[in-house]
Amino acid sequence: MILVKTIDQLRKMLEHYRGNGQKIGFVPTMGALHEGHISLIEQARQSSDFVTASIFVNPTQFNSSEDFKKYP
Repeated sequence: MILVKTIDQLRKMLEHYRGNGQKIGFVPTMGALHEGHISLIEQARQSSDFVTASIFVNPTQFNSSEDFKKYP
């Protein structure tokens, strides 16, 4: 697993894989990873050479900004 924290890092990595002619799979998530996400990642691995997943946490999902700040 490679943890990418910036768009620039991700772009460079994806350029590398695309440049080698590899197929890239993508699994978007909204945090709180669970078995369903793992299943999607496994499916993507079967049809791709490289799989990337995003974790987007939407602050508007939370009742208060304090809850959002405490979210891992």
